[in-house]
Amino acid sequence: MSHIPTFADVQAAAERIKPLAIRTPLLENMELSNRAGARVLIKPECLQTTGSFKIRGATNRLAQLTEDERRTGVVAFSSGNHAQGVARAARYFQVPAVIVMPSDAPAVKIEGVRRDGAELVLYDRNNASREEIAAKLCEQRGAVLVPSYDDPHIVAGQGTAGLEVAEDMAARGLGLNHFLCCTGGGGLVNGSALGIHGIFPDAKIWSVEPEGHEDWKRSLEAREIRANAPGVRSFCDAILTPEPGRIPFSVALEHLAGGFAVSDEEVRAAMRFAVQHLKLVVEPGGAVALAAALRGLPDGMHGTTVAITLSGGNVDPALLAEVLAGA
Repeated sequence: MSHIPTFADVQAAAERIKPLAIRTPLLENMELSNRAGARVLIKPECLQTTGSFKIRGATNRLAQLTEDERRTGVVAFSSGNHAQGVARAARYFQVPAVIVMPSDAPAVKIEGVRRDGAELVLYDRNNASREEIAAKLCEQRGAVLVPSYDDPHIVAGQGTAGLEVAEDMAARGLGLNHFLCCTGGGGLVNGSALGIHGIFPDAKIWSVEPEGHEDWKRSLEAREIRANAPGVRSFCDAILTPEPGRIPFSVALEHLAGGFAVSDEEVRAAMRFAVQHLKLVVEPGGAVALAAALRGLPDGMHGTTVAITLSGGNVDPALLAEVLAGA
């Protein structure tokens, strides 16, 4: 097992990412709080550079490449947001980057990778293994693989989002009782747990996933990793990972309280709410924590102070129009 990241690693990452990642604000909306039954504050990473939190982990990882590694470059595989984060960080550090993406990834994400000058390798997710493709590229080129979540530097980098939440709440004189986070491989929720628990050690941290794909919820209940059934799909494309990452799950065993699952229809309603009430564009995977809050939080959270993530905003215009038309 690789090094398990700590609060100190998240603090160090916060310094490394400053050249590229912006400090997103902490927002509040009365309508959301009323529906949730709690005071809800929103961390809108949809406003982040490249449109998602992924730039945080990618920057922290690439900042720590050796000179030799910078020359040979990096390889990453992703459905889009991690791909864009790595491509943007690679451009900043002047590192060659190859990104392996499914051919059916949202066009807005593919275009984002191309704009940053990374080499793009598209594959059929139904008939090919992105892990095998990436491993072969690394072997051929002597490049460094940059995982999307199962890496201590990535987890620490993503955790800077949670650290900012905790710092901003403390600066306002607020406490934090609960934190709900969009969850795929687990880099953001567990990194954020480290960042938050360094300031609010009693806050409860919760994963949020699409129904049918709630591997984190089931894994936390079992206290061991549980995989998703093959072929289970959701339109929350950004967070459809096979199972929790080993390194994030090691953090979760000490830092996460449990998980929630939401339906695709609840996510669609959350996307509409974000546009209509928050004036924010949020992609499906980035809206699951908002969906959990909008349907009403459990009784034990009523009257508490809750923070949620909007983890990304890279949604194809056609899909967004379809979702909005369904109101």
